[in-house]
Amino acid sequence: MQHIPQHTKNMRHSFGLPIWGAVVVLGIVIVICVAVGNVAIPAATVLRIVLAQLGIGDGDVAESTRSIIMTIRLPRVLLVALTGAALSASGAAYQGLFRNPLADPYIVGVASGAGLGAIAMVVLGGMALFGAIAMPLGAFIGAFGVVVLVYGIAAQRSQYSNNDLILAGIAIGTLTSALTTYLMIRAGRQSSQLLAFLLGSFSSVGWSAVWIVATAVLIGLSLLMVVSRDLNVLLFTEEQARFLGINVPMIRWCIIVGATLMTATAVAFHGLIGFVGIIVPHSIRLIFGGDHRKLIPLSALYGAVFLVLADMIARTVTAPQELPLGIVTACCGAPFFLWQLLTSKRSL
Repeated sequence: MQHIPQHTKNMRHSFGLPIWGAVVVLGIVIVICVAVGNVAIPAATVLRIVLAQLGIGDGDVAESTRSIIMTIRLPRVLLVALTGAALSASGAAYQGLFRNPLADPYIVGVASGAGLGAIAMVVLGGMALFGAIAMPLGAFIGAFGVVVLVYGIAAQRSQYSNNDLILAGIAIGTLTSALTTYLMIRAGRQSSQLLAFLLGSFSSVGWSAVWIVATAVLIGLSLLMVVSRDLNVLLFTEEQARFLGINVPMIRWCIIVGATLMTATAVAFHGLIGFVGIIVPHSIRLIFGGDHRKLIPLSALYGAVFLVLADMIARTVTAPQELPLGIVTACCGAPFFLWQLLTSKRSL
């Protein structure tokens, strides 16, 4: 029998327990949040119906209850969870790539670029040309262009600083926001719908959106996990990484493509929801450490938990009206961001 080194066993143990614990927490939160709504449904009933759809048990409940769960609530909650996972994992990856704890899809302007691309497709007639993939395609083009531009500007110096990154992201994000506003003015009667989109609206979702975002998250997370060990090395200088045999350009582009794909697809379906990519990865890093092999999956799982809970607040706090999810996350994230600015040891 092959002997497994003790340190390898310890590593698997230390990685496995937090991740499986996060999976359990996410499952519980999803069931609870599906149960909460204008029509109260016991959590046990939700669990029974979901298990029945998976071929476990009979799920003998009223058809109206089944329809509420499977057609309305569950796809929404799952889409919110996938969105939280995408934004949080992308934030963790961007922070490692840029070596900056404040870098996330919104601070560096990636999400604004995705929003501009998605809205441009709607206003400029891209929907007629590309159909259902128009907004995801426009969002990816906009997000990818912004992240490449921000990184290129910040990396003009051999040792770029936080100021280079933050200021480049703010400048380009401001420009894309201005262009987005201009397109919304041109949109006319569509402007109110586009405004709801920009504030993070999940008012109408279906299973098709869930599968599209799930596919993007699976591909993006896979790319990030493949390079997660090398991303740890990139926290040092690029010269040290090259000395250790790391293909820095390839790792960099894998991170950019994976994180941008997730961000762009999420933005294409939910609009702009800020601060998730800062709050969750930073909290996970404080608790579990900065190893990206653990940080990225835990950020994805707890990002899903965070956004699902925020969505439940958005649905219930002013019921029967619904708050845009972006307002809830901003109320949570803005104080956190200011606290991070004041307590960070790295000068901005």
